[in-house]
Amino acid sequence: MEFKEVTGGVCAAKGFQAAGVHCGFRANPNKKDLALIVADVRCTAAGMYTSNKVKGAPITVDKAHLTDGHAQAILVNSGNANTCAANGIDLANECCRLAAGALGLKEEDILPSSTGVIGQPMTIDPFAKGIPEAAAQLAGGEAGSTAAAQAIMTTDTYPKQYALQFTLGGKTCTLGAIGKGSGMIAPNLATLLTFYTTDAAISAEMLDKAIHQVVPATYNQLSVDLDTSTNDTLLILANGLAGNEPVTAEGEDYDNFVAALTAIAEHMAALHASDGEGASHLITCQVSHAKDKATARAIAKSVVCSNLFKAAVFGRDANWGRILCAIGYTQGDFSVDRCCVWLESAAGSVYVCENAAYHPYSEEEASKVLAEHDILVRVDMGDGEAEGKAWGCDLTYDYVKINGDYRS
Repeated sequence: MEFKEVTGGVCAAKGFQAAGVHCGFRANPNKKDLALIVADVRCTAAGMYTSNKVKGAPITVDKAHLTDGHAQAILVNSGNANTCAANGIDLANECCRLAAGALGLKEEDILPSSTGVIGQPMTIDPFAKGIPEAAAQLAGGEAGSTAAAQAIMTTDTYPKQYALQFTLGGKTCTLGAIGKGSGMIAPNLATLLTFYTTDAAISAEMLDKAIHQVVPATYNQLSVDLDTSTNDTLLILANGLAGNEPVTAEGEDYDNFVAALTAIAEHMAALHASDGEGASHLITCQVSHAKDKATARAIAKSVVCSNLFKAAVFGRDANWGRILCAIGYTQGDFSVDRCCVWLESAAGSVYVCENAAYHPYSEEEASKVLAEHDILVRVDMGDGEAEGKAWGCDLTYDYVKINGDYRS
C-alpha cells in the first residue's frame, strides 16, 4: 500500500472545514480554546473513548449521538474540561444546540469534546460567544486545520496534524487527523483527543471496526506518565466525497483503509510521545521475535513506561538493566533467556544485552546515541515471530514543574 503525505490535516480531505477561536476558557486572549470541524455533508462516524471510570460529560453525549452511526460536526473546547460538573450533560447538550443553530445542522449530528482542568465550574457563556465566531471563520486547507489543532492544545508545545492520500477502488482518498495531548497519557482501550476526517466512502460499521482494530496497536501503545485521562476520545467522520465504491465489508479496500489509518495513528502517537510534558527525547521500543502479538506489545509498552528507564534516557545513561527489568515484570508467560537489546539513534547503534546478559559496549558511544532526540530501543526476544511497538518519552525535571503549576 502506497501513501502520499499531504498538507491540510483534518481539512485535507474533500468537503471538510475547520476553525479555532478564543472564547474565554483561557485567560490569555492569544490562545485559541474552541475548535470546530465541519463536513459539507452528513458523514458516517464512529468513536472510541476513555476506559477511566470517571468520564467527561461530552462522552455520554457523543455515544448517544452516534447510535445511528452518523454525524456532521465536531465541537471541542480546551482549558476547562467538562468533567465532574453537576450540569455537565446539560451543558454538553446545550453546546450541541448552539452549534446546530450556528451551522444549520441537526443537534444530534454534533459531537462535543472537552479538555483541560478537571472539576472546575463551567458555564455556557464562552460557548455562546465562541461557537458563532468559529462558525463564521470556518476554512478549508491547512489554515482551517491548524487553527483547530491550536485550539485543542493544553500543555502541548505545538499543534499536531497529519494527512495521507491513498487509493480505494481506483479512487484517490484522503485521511487526515489532528490531536492533542502531552500529559495524562496512558491510553487503555482509549485515545487522547484525536479527530479524523476522510472523504472515503465507508460504512459506520466498518469505520467502527477499523478504529477498534487500529487503536490497540497504536494509541494504546503510547504512554507519557501512566495517567489515563477522563476525556480521552477518538472521533472519525467519513463523508464519501472521494467517490469510491463504499466499503461495507472486509476485503482489499477495507485492508487498505486500515493500513492508511494505522500509518497516521502511528505518526500521531509518535508526535504525542515526542511532545510529552517536559520531554527531551522520544523513546520508541520495537520488539521482534516474541511469543505472540499480545506479548510483543506488552513488552514494548512496559519498556517505554518504566520511570527508571525514562530517567536513564534523560541522563543519557545506557542502563540496559532497567530495560531488562521492565521486560521481566511484563505480565505473560514467556522466556527472557534469549532476549537481546540494542540502543539506536541517528548517532549509531550499540548492542548492550545478549541472551539476557551483558554484551560489551562503549559507554561513550552509548552516551552519544542517547544524546539524540529520537531513541529506538530494539528488543529481540528470540522466542517466536510476533512483533510489537510502543512510544514514550524521557522523564525530566520539567515534567514535575509543569504538573506542579498546572492550575496556575
